[in-house]
Amino acid sequence: MAKKKKCPECPVEATWKDTYGDMITLLLCFFVLLFSFAEIDVQKFQAIMQSFDGSLGVMEGGKTISEFPFINMGSLPEELTTDDYEEVDTMTALKEEIEEYAEDEGVEDSIDVIMTEKGLIIRVMDSVFFDPGRADIKTGAKEIILFIGNLLSEDRFRDRGINIEGHTDNVPMNTVQFPSNWELSCIRAINVLKILENEVQMDSRRLSASGYGPNRPIALNDTSENRALNRRVDIVVLNSQYGKVESK
Repeated sequence: MAKKKKCPECPVEATWKDTYGDMITLLLCFFVLLFSFAEIDVQKFQAIMQSFDGSLGVMEGGKTISEFPFINMGSLPEELTTDDYEEVDTMTALKEEIEEYAEDEGVEDSIDVIMTEKGLIIRVMDSVFFDPGRADIKTGAKEIILFIGNLLSEDRFRDRGINIEGHTDNVPMNTVQFPSNWELSCIRAINVLKILENEVQMDSRRLSASGYGPNRPIALNDTSENRALNRRVDIVVLNSQYGKVESK
């Protein structure tokens, strides 16, 4: 029997290559369809873009800390609600009011107001509130605390927890009253808290005080200027998800 001649224009390899090519084409169409059905989360996209806006310090007014309260969290919430955006607006307004007050009082270089994922940090250099190595609040500094306390007593903040955090540099403290930086940072925070509780009549359930000594620096303790930055009191106004206090 005569052997069947192979078609020189139709090699054997072409059969499986055609099938493979058809499969790849179908997979591509499948993924294109999946993509077309997907919905873009606009709120998450806006949050991510806001965190990049100026964060690299290249554009004018670059920031090192994002002002969007959720972007630094391990994961974004599934959906930002109207309340979330209202909270951002409320904190932003508070930030602007305190910055304006600090400028009017001529202490804008010693008070920094920072938006974070946890809340609003009102950072005050220790020289504004205290004499070196002491925890008694200066007479003039009390007016600043009263102003901040009265703002935080307004209805818009009545359910917000407030933590006062004392910080020092790494220069050892060793006096009868303050055997270490721990005692100094704690007593300073407590003295600020007492003014808010006793003179502003703030609900004590909203208040807490912490002393961290030299353990949470914001600058290297390598120069006198940097050590001065680390000596501070942070008044932290917590976001509702971190420190909401129920009404009595």
